[in-house]
Amino acid sequence: MTRTEVASASDHHFGLLDKERIIAPADYNRWLVPPAALAIHLCIGMAYGFSVFWLPLGRAVGVAQGLDKALPCPGDATTFWGKVAITGHALFATDCDWTQFDLGWMFTLFFVLLGTSAAIWGGWLERAGPRKAGAVAALCWGGGLLISAVGVYIHQLWLMWLGSGIIGGIGLGLGYISPVSTLIKWFPDRRGMATGMAIMGFGGGAMIGSPLATILMKYFATPTSVGVWETFVVMGLIYFVFMMGGAFGYRLPPTGWKPKGWTPPASAKAMITTGHVHLNDAHKTTQFWLIWAVLCLNVSAGIGIIGAASPMLQETFGGRLFGDPTVGFANFTDEQKAKAALVGAAFVGLFSLFNIAGRFFWASLSDTIGRKMTYYAFFVLGFACYVAAPTLATLGMLGLFAAAFCLIASMYGGGFATIPAYLADIFGTQFVGAIHGRLITAWSAAGIIGPVIVNYMHDSRKAEGIAPHQIYHPIFYVLAGLLVAGFICNLLIRPLADKWFMKPEDVEALQTKSARDRAMHAVEIRAREDTHPGIRLLQPIGLLLIAVAVVWWITFYTKVGGIGGAWECLVYSTGPCLDTIAKAEAAGSFAYRPFLMWIGIALWLAGIVLSPRRLEVAPIAWFAVGLPLLWGIWITVDKALVLFA
Repeated sequence: MTRTEVASASDHHFGLLDKERIIAPADYNRWLVPPAALAIHLCIGMAYGFSVFWLPLGRAVGVAQGLDKALPCPGDATTFWGKVAITGHALFATDCDWTQFDLGWMFTLFFVLLGTSAAIWGGWLERAGPRKAGAVAALCWGGGLLISAVGVYIHQLWLMWLGSGIIGGIGLGLGYISPVSTLIKWFPDRRGMATGMAIMGFGGGAMIGSPLATILMKYFATPTSVGVWETFVVMGLIYFVFMMGGAFGYRLPPTGWKPKGWTPPASAKAMITTGHVHLNDAHKTTQFWLIWAVLCLNVSAGIGIIGAASPMLQETFGGRLFGDPTVGFANFTDEQKAKAALVGAAFVGLFSLFNIAGRFFWASLSDTIGRKMTYYAFFVLGFACYVAAPTLATLGMLGLFAAAFCLIASMYGGGFATIPAYLADIFGTQFVGAIHGRLITAWSAAGIIGPVIVNYMHDSRKAEGIAPHQIYHPIFYVLAGLLVAGFICNLLIRPLADKWFMKPEDVEALQTKSARDRAMHAVEIRAREDTHPGIRLLQPIGLLLIAVAVVWWITFYTKVGGIGGAWECLVYSTGPCLDTIAKAEAAGSFAYRPFLMWIGIALWLAGIVLSPRRLEVAPIAWFAVGLPLLWGIWITVDKALVLFA
């Protein structure tokens, strides 16, 4: 019986979600796997953007009663325990509004559950496979939003916590680690770049979800409703469909598969092992806990500042943000507060962009310079940025100050994207997904350490009467100290001793559990050579131009009064479109024109006709995830331009 016959005979015994069902054929295009991972990460990344719901939810009861203000729950809000008591009352109350303190616990639930669920079910993921884990993540995240919608509709805070916080948090953990092991196996030649592409999506999720949620809430809002529960329903369904598409896009490489033209290095690098450590032994090594500390300290130094980015900039620079250095933050008028908030929002947008870009840039760079050297760069450059920040602030150098923190944001994101490849280098690839799941508990710890340091020091210094522009100076030095500790931990990481690695026969037994694997084991399988690389670029370039045209069109017509009734303008200009364009150009706006759409369609169709494979699926998959990502980047850049106005 041939290998193909063995594979066909064995496949029908497996369920639709089973790991054995998703073994790819030898000529499978590995570039179909990263967009599947991005589809899941772009959805769960909305966890970063949940604060967009806080203000409308904070006045939902008041609005329902026709009031223009919130109805606070009774209690003493001047002390911490008083706030806790108010939250306890708000969990079940239907006659008073929730505060930011009440809702903010959602973030704690998100990231605590992300870390714990990844650690608990990481081993199950390795056994069950990424498709099943991705499907469960879609059910938890999408279903959690639907439960939250019920909680908002009947005004029960505990249902919000249960739906998005606990059930959604479990979906976060499973969705976050679901593609790690798979991508590393598909890209043994570019481990960092592969995981960077996927984890980049988690950083970009809020950049898409936040403006989408704002648009939906505005659409569903009525005089007696803030439109949040309807938004949860729509987004929950969208996310479920998108994540299921990603889960069903996962494929595993056959045993023995290698990229075309790639051979493992003849002389292995000291920090990249060729062996495999069992999941049950990884946490027993010193290296695991050193890497845990490296991630925890890098994230702690960044996450507290990310949460306080906008107020930090406003308090530190005061009137310099709008050209009046004589005005301090404490003396802002309402008009000046609005101007400063606009600049602060632009700074947060830039922060998000560099967070995303850093995930791909630093992870890809780590393939060249090594993971350990990449983390050295994080700690040295981050230390320099934090130490220089007080001086830059004192001198009023807003541009350099913003640049320093954008670099910090890039290294914050880069730390997340580089760590899976670091683990694969040290512990091997067999259990890297599950090991990564356990290591993510460092993120949960950092989510407490970083904000506590920043917020406690900020509030304490403010209570002491320290001037706003000087409040953050010692905070920067403390965060720099965390990076020094991280540098030392990274310095101590060494290759593992041979005793920790599994025996070759044990690894083979794990990798050849099915008839299909046994039939293909020990056969070197390489991807098919691309004989028409130039022609095959036509389809992705064409779809890229189409995506740019769609995003440009949506952005333009949203600005000039909505996209309703203007669909034909996407492809050709009618009379009403020309009138809108003329008015926009008269006001100094760069109006949308459909020529880019036609060029994109022409290139895409030419690629289909000329390619020997005809319609390529990979560019379409990238188009599906790239379009919303491009839209989010476009909106963020547009907002950030105010910094350079």
